[in-house]
Amino acid sequence: MTDASDTDDKPIKRPMPLPGAGSERRRRNAMVRVDHAGEFGAVRIYEGQLAVLRGRPGMDQTVAEIEHMASQEDTHLETFDRLVNERGVRPTALAPFWHVAGFALGAATALMGPKAAMACTAAVETEIDNHYAAQLCELDDKDPELKGFVEKFREEEIEHRDHALASGAEEAIAYPLLSRAIRFGCRAAIHLSEKI
Repeated sequence: MTDASDTDDKPIKRPMPLPGAGSERRRRNAMVRVDHAGEFGAVRIYEGQLAVLRGRPGMDQTVAEIEHMASQEDTHLETFDRLVNERGVRPTALAPFWHVAGFALGAATALMGPKAAMACTAAVETEIDNHYAAQLCELDDKDPELKGFVEKFREEEIEHRDHALASGAEEAIAYPLLSRAIRFGCRAAIHLSEKI
């Protein structure tokens, strides 16, 4: 018979997690979390822009264009809201910050004028296009549902970027500096939202 004290002194060996299903699931959850955060941020940017531009003389066409893009972003966010809930993904803890920062970015660029608002859209959507392209390469055939959404939403984000460029984004005051700053902020937001 074994003395209980003999077994108490031995460390319990826990199996090492194997690469595979668990790590793949964690990675896909991080993708859903960051995509959810990104779409939330995009919705808030457009809300900030519309808060400034709605009702201003001569802005009807610009407002209509932003409302169309905002409507698509709302659909993207609704989809990622559903995926977060269905898959039990923890949303980013930075959502309160993105709530304020997104609106502030949208409002600030709109206050600079409609071309600066479009410069903001072009910069953000350029980074989202790059981000979604990288996700599509990584997903391959591992998650057809998520891949399908990312493909569809990426196409719409590219349309937003191209529309913003056609609407004079590059004519905004200090466009190169503004674009670089916004793109840097987007890359930082993507990195942080994946992790936190």
